[in-house]
Amino acid sequence: MEIFRAYKVELKLNNRERSLLVACAGVARWAWNWGLERRIAEYRATGRSSNAFEQHRQLVALKKTDYPWLYNYSKSIPQNALRDLDRAFRAFFRRLRRGEKPGFPRFKSRKRSPLRFRVDGAIRVEHDRIRLPRIGWLRLKEHGYIPTDAHILSATVSERAGRWFVSVQVREEVEVRPATGEPLGVDLGVRAMAVLSDGRRFEAPRPLEKARRKLRRLQRQLARRKRGGRNYEKTRRKLARLYHRLYNIRQDALHKATAAIVARTKPDGERPREIVIEDLNVGGMLKNRRLARAISDVGFYEFRRQLTYKAAWSGSQLRVADRFFPSSKTCHRCGAVHEGLGPSDREWTCPHCGAVLDRDLNAAINLRNLSGTAGSAGTGGAAPNACGEAVRPATTPAASTKQEPGRSSP
Repeated sequence: MEIFRAYKVELKLNNRERSLLVACAGVARWAWNWGLERRIAEYRATGRSSNAFEQHRQLVALKKTDYPWLYNYSKSIPQNALRDLDRAFRAFFRRLRRGEKPGFPRFKSRKRSPLRFRVDGAIRVEHDRIRLPRIGWLRLKEHGYIPTDAHILSATVSERAGRWFVSVQVREEVEVRPATGEPLGVDLGVRAMAVLSDGRRFEAPRPLEKARRKLRRLQRQLARRKRGGRNYEKTRRKLARLYHRLYNIRQDALHKATAAIVARTKPDGERPREIVIEDLNVGGMLKNRRLARAISDVGFYEFRRQLTYKAAWSGSQLRVADRFFPSSKTCHRCGAVHEGLGPSDREWTCPHCGAVLDRDLNAAINLRNLSGTAGSAGTGGAAPNACGEAVRPATTPAASTKQEPGRSSP
């Protein structure tokens, strides 16, 4: 099976290399703004605008006379920036045709835009360093992680919280053996990030909740600093480092949980042949002001994204249950639906058979029981994408009681 995979590693830079990468990111930002300005002008004059290929030819023609400084940098930097701009325009018009109200592509600010650029072409990777076109060799902090024999497509260099990273996209062949183990149901939640039908639980780290006091203090300090001053910049960097740490904690928990679910390194008989998850309306759930912070802190979308591609790599079939399937309210023993189940009821007794049920475990078992039935949508390792907000049928309660913590989150 041929897959596209990215390997991201932090760079070990000196001051000269760091300044060079900042300049390359500035070239990418300038190319985006140049292309956007010309597109707007062309559309106002002629009613149509050029694409990325046409704009790159225009830029090459103007290089010798108007922009000779571009020869100091790789030609793929502005070329990829124009491709990104073209992709943004296509997404804008596609969503516009669907009746949505997307935001028009914006100009990138030097102060607020992230430092990022992408290169392709002659990229070479060794054990502890990487060579980028017109930039040269850069040292890697993690040795031996990026494969040296894979076919490299591109490399994206980005900065976050004062640290520089390179993400190398490669195309490689992997052997995928079909999993033959028992199916598995996965119930997502706020208190427990994921509860599996076999009884395993993955607790949510909730890093944002634990760091709220420190975040409030740094944000107050930043608000009192004079914008543009040294102290303002120092506080801003502290805040950025803290947010980056919270991101790393959340990503680490998500990767560990999804890797344990698919169990890629285990024998075929111990890997689940089918994984069933819920189709959560995350956009609608985030409109609840009491739960929005806790839901965002878990990362439901990222969990499903990671589980999608990891299931495909491990030979498991990923299925998505219907959004309105009452997995928490249905007794997995007798099939009765408890309509009176409230958000705070973490454990309930079935009024028909008398079984004492844990809310999350019961939901996971009900999802597992959907395996192989027509009640769930098979994705074959690729979950379908949907835009817009779903409308709940009139035959079901208007309020969702799928994911709530034990107490309200302010």
